[in-house]
Amino acid sequence: MLGERPPLSAVNSQYVTPPHSPQPFLSHSQGELYDTPDSPFNPDDSYTPRSHFSASIGPSSIVPDPDKEGATPAETTAFLSASKRSLPRRVLFWVLSLAALVAVAAAVVVPLYFTVIHKSHRGNNSDNALNNPSSGSGSNSGSGSGNPQNANAITGGNGSKIVSGNTSFTYSNPFGGYWYYDPKNPFNNYARPNSWTPPLNSSWDWAKDHVLFVLEPFISPALYQKYPSAVDEWTLSQAMAADTSSGGGLQPQLEAHYDTFVTEQDIAEIAGAGLNWIRLPIPFWAIETWPGSPSCHEYILRLIGWARKYGLRIYLDLHTIPGSQNGFNHSGRLGQINFLNGIMGIANAQRTLDYIRIITEFISQPEYRDVIPIFGIANEAFVSTIGQTELTGFYLKAHNMIRNITGYGQGNGPYIAIADGFLTLDKWANLIPGVDRVALDSHLYFSFNGQPNIAPVVTDDGLGEPGGVWAKQACAWGPSINNSQLAFGVTFSGEFSSATNDCGLFLLGVGKNPTYQGDCTPFTDWQNWNQTFKEGVRDISLASMDALQNWWFWTWKIGNSSTSGTVETPLWSYQLGLKNGWMPTDPRTSSGKCQALGASQAPFAGTYSAWQTGGAGAGTIAATALASFPWPPSTISGIGTAPYGALPTYTPTGSISTLPPPQLTQTVSEGNGWFDAKDTASAMVTVSGSGAPSLTARAAAPGSN
Repeated sequence: MLGERPPLSAVNSQYVTPPHSPQPFLSHSQGELYDTPDSPFNPDDSYTPRSHFSASIGPSSIVPDPDKEGATPAETTAFLSASKRSLPRRVLFWVLSLAALVAVAAAVVVPLYFTVIHKSHRGNNSDNALNNPSSGSGSNSGSGSGNPQNANAITGGNGSKIVSGNTSFTYSNPFGGYWYYDPKNPFNNYARPNSWTPPLNSSWDWAKDHVLFVLEPFISPALYQKYPSAVDEWTLSQAMAADTSSGGGLQPQLEAHYDTFVTEQDIAEIAGAGLNWIRLPIPFWAIETWPGSPSCHEYILRLIGWARKYGLRIYLDLHTIPGSQNGFNHSGRLGQINFLNGIMGIANAQRTLDYIRIITEFISQPEYRDVIPIFGIANEAFVSTIGQTELTGFYLKAHNMIRNITGYGQGNGPYIAIADGFLTLDKWANLIPGVDRVALDSHLYFSFNGQPNIAPVVTDDGLGEPGGVWAKQACAWGPSINNSQLAFGVTFSGEFSSATNDCGLFLLGVGKNPTYQGDCTPFTDWQNWNQTFKEGVRDISLASMDALQNWWFWTWKIGNSSTSGTVETPLWSYQLGLKNGWMPTDPRTSSGKCQALGASQAPFAGTYSAWQTGGAGAGTIAATALASFPWPPSTISGIGTAPYGALPTYTPTGSISTLPPPQLTQTVSEGNGWFDAKDTASAMVTVSGSGAPSLTARAAAPGSN
């Protein structure tokens, strides 16, 4: 997947990096990494469409002086002209998430998780930031509202026309947001999704600003309906690859999905809905390629460009882990957990650390630093199998590795998001004090809580509105979130939905029936919902948003069933609810919902300990914590009678991969995929006789398999 062109270090010493090799790929004993395909688990989360994107607009906008926060376009243009300095390098090719794992592997459809932001009306640093992008862009600027004055406009607001590939649409944003895209300066960060969210070239303040979104069967059901034997992306890829009929094949089908499922208009609509983040789940095979797999990095780069263009920040989430961290279908392969568990548990954790390192190097480049402020390193690791001590040791190892790359303290690299592992949040309180900007992600659903969940949605919520008991139950999430903000640090919910039960096509997986004991039809037949039912769903959503405070809705978009031709899991589609009246047109209306319902807690006041947000003490981890959570762990579960010291492992003697930058026609710095030139450590490769599958490197030009 790497290009053949020489690295920037060949022409400019500031870009010198260690000698890296092209992305590796596993030579085919993938079955050893996952063991059996049978799994005792049901999916415990749901997730966004691994979509792909159309339109050929690449990375967007121009780059302000990286040393001047909140610089306006005029100031930046003047600065660049005066200094003749090349633009910062920061291109996240990495969102390669769409990259597919081939051979018999799974191709993950980029899980686009769109985060909704619910923002208080308090002022913040964005109030003094770029408010009118037309101020310094000359005749190429749009007015900030209405149609731009000419076809070459590089910015516009509500009512402006967007041309995306061979299509066009009207940008609708009643919240004061504006897009910004200058092909001559593709890495600028001027765009703003709405008036209350800081533009990308201003800092995000967790004390004031609030976040209001792998190909999973229920998100793209038609692909699985075509291949009934497929239960996850691994088996889906196998079935596609084996299909030699017209319209079959792995690469053409996945690339068609990548190219059409999520488009630029989707991203524009997210900004226009008053939302301000995107959660982008990606698979580990975004870094590894297999012969025959479709190239997806161009699609991811395009998505990042769209997010930049509309001012949306990205929570990049490593959603799949070698060996599977939870055994669920959305980990890439349904089956056993072989990450920090089982014979391959240590070896798979070693590989994962390499992938985290490669991703960190890429997204820490100046070209991407402001667009990707959060990096989730292991989605929904299943603590009850792995063990909290073992998983925490891995988290600390990853934290230290990441911060050695980015540096310590505010502004140096992304927040590191870790999963709560399905434990209550209090189990993480004060567990690892002194870590630098580590956030705790908790996924909260009614659908998978194991309860009958038969209470109606249309009854009075206590305020004379529909919503039943569900709104108050959602508000009950609030106190634990608030307590965790104090005892752990930044805490948010990376996933929630409007559903109160597990009704919906493939929601629990292919071939699995809902556990809900009643009739699911009233919850899926959205075309016939009356106004009372819609208001009840909206009431539940608003209460959830208010309680969680910083949240991502799972998910933006659900594909149609191939049999019914319509969405059959409607309560998981923000877009569908927005268009049909059961999701709020302004997410800020959620503020105060729980207090009105009599909830005892107030929203978090925004006071963190300094170290929790990269201030004094950040990176000074207590010696007791380091001793309590060693790496590698002293032992792991699931190995039977095998001696722990004899488990397969890799050794760091190979060449590390680098994610390639985009191919731009403009004379700007694209980055070289590697932020820290001092990071010269080798990559994990097979130890002779260890029993671990071999890792083989190969070179490939961009766009090749």
